[in-house]
Amino acid sequence: MTLPAGWTTRRPTLDDVPAILAVVHAADTFAIGHPDFDAEDVAASLTAPFFDPTRDSWLAVDPDGTVVGWATVDNPTGVGREFVEVHVYPGSAAALRAPLLARQLDRVAERAAERGLPALTVRCAVFAPERNWERDLRAVGFSLAKRYVRMRRTLADLPVEPPLPPGVTIRPVRPDDETDLREFHRIHDTAFRDTPDHEPVSYERWRARIGDLTAWDEWLVAEVDGVPVGALQSSDQALDQQQGWVKSLSVLPAYRRRGVGAALLRRAFARYAEKGRAAAGLGVDLTNPTMPLSLYRSVGLRETRWIDMYELSVPAAGV
Repeated sequence: MTLPAGWTTRRPTLDDVPAILAVVHAADTFAIGHPDFDAEDVAASLTAPFFDPTRDSWLAVDPDGTVVGWATVDNPTGVGREFVEVHVYPGSAAALRAPLLARQLDRVAERAAERGLPALTVRCAVFAPERNWERDLRAVGFSLAKRYVRMRRTLADLPVEPPLPPGVTIRPVRPDDETDLREFHRIHDTAFRDTPDHEPVSYERWRARIGDLTAWDEWLVAEVDGVPVGALQSSDQALDQQQGWVKSLSVLPAYRRRGVGAALLRRAFARYAEKGRAAAGLGVDLTNPTMPLSLYRSVGLRETRWIDMYELSVPAAGV
């Protein structure tokens, strides 16, 4: 599939971060109503593990030399499925999405061959306003895999935390204690094993990925009678919206439906409020067999928007 006449492509470099950020901000504002990326996020994408900007990414440039599109492949673990994103300026540049997608699918086929796999599964996210993008995906064989829901609650009217369930205590993770960090990782890995898309990651790779955080007080451990059974991981991805973000909530199967998850969430909300955040939010995979929506609603979270995930199996190049 070719580009419109006069439009060109090239590979990105770190010098392109401001131009890429402008494209992503415009695309995000169209899709979700506000920018959801910053310059550090763009730079991190271009320097991520298992990513080579000279092979895994393209910029689209209009006849005036302005960057109007950015396509990338993401695989933060180096195993499992690939994620393709194609950001373009809304309007005339929207026609670039299909040809950029085609290039990225060709690259996924190459990556499958490089890993010695017969095929790789690729996923693309679609937000509610992105009906043309959905049509582009369906046109090349993508099908709907699942739906995520984003939920939010204001912290302005946060009630006082109720007493914890019997035997339950909540504390921050101990970042200088490797045993505690290993327990945090073990709880997360064990709790998510019954979800369809869970891809196990070793402790060493997980530890390297999270790096050195400054907000460890927002990472919480729940204990029952002194035994760690639950973990809540926060993220700063929504700080520009004055929002605390729960990246993951994990409770070991034997301790579910005992108030542990709700206690972790309430403590996280209180911590966010102490720091002056206006709201708290998280994302929910509706295929999660633990059916967490009722839990989240019980602590005041409400659905704000949905994101559909489309999927395609791409045969390895040469197969």
